[in-house]
Amino acid sequence: MRIPKTLTVEDSLLAEVERTKGEGSTSERVNELLARALELERQEELEREAALFYSGTPDRREERAFQKASLRSITRD
Repeated sequence: MRIPKTLTVEDSLLAEVERTKGEGSTSERVNELLARALELERQEELEREAALFYSGTPDRREERAFQKASLRSITRD
């Protein structure tokens, strides 16, 4: 669904959009570029989250507690 919206765009950006739009309309080109930019931004955020998640030092206390609980669970069976 497309919603008409008025936005302010820098002259240089509009000129580049016009130059690269090809056969399609300016609106289609802007939508395509915006979708790509948003996807790129989403991927960058996921990469930042993954880097933060994997950068932490492992908590040996949690690991040992999990191992002990697992062993108790296995030996009960």
